[in-house]
Amino acid sequence: MKTVPPDPEKLLQRMAALCARSEQCRSDIDRKLRRAGLSDTDSRKLTDRLAADRFIDDRRFAGSFARDKVRFSGWGKLKIRMALAAKRIDSDIIAEALDSIPAEDYRKALVSAATIKARTLDLADYSDRGRLLRHLATRGFEPSACTAAVDYLTKK
Repeated sequence: MKTVPPDPEKLLQRMAALCARSEQCRSDIDRKLRRAGLSDTDSRKLTDRLAADRFIDDRRFAGSFARDKVRFSGWGKLKIRMALAAKRIDSDIIAEALDSIPAEDYRKALVSAATIKARTLDLADYSDRGRLLRHLATRGFEPSACTAAVDYLTKK
């Protein structure tokens, strides 16, 4: 059975439509193009063209990703940093994206994650406070923020 080589123009149109619907980063689009059977060179050409036409912008993607993960998923900055690094976003862009997170949204996400988990724990118990700290750490919050949240809930 003969395999039909992928049509770069059709793939370009599909990726442009995808990028128009939702923010995408260069590495995700590159991965999708390679999975569709495009060579590395052709994939790079198409992602460069999409970037030139402003369909792909890693800076815009990273900012949107960071704000959405805090608001809707309750992630901390450490987890967001790791997720963006896994998508091969430049560290300077990651730093900008993390700085773009509104402080109030971040505080709300931390307090919400801590409060929800604390309902199942007895914060008078030392080991349960440790469980809460570990839970917040796995959500990607910084150690100082985790400690502050636990202190806040125990003094409530």
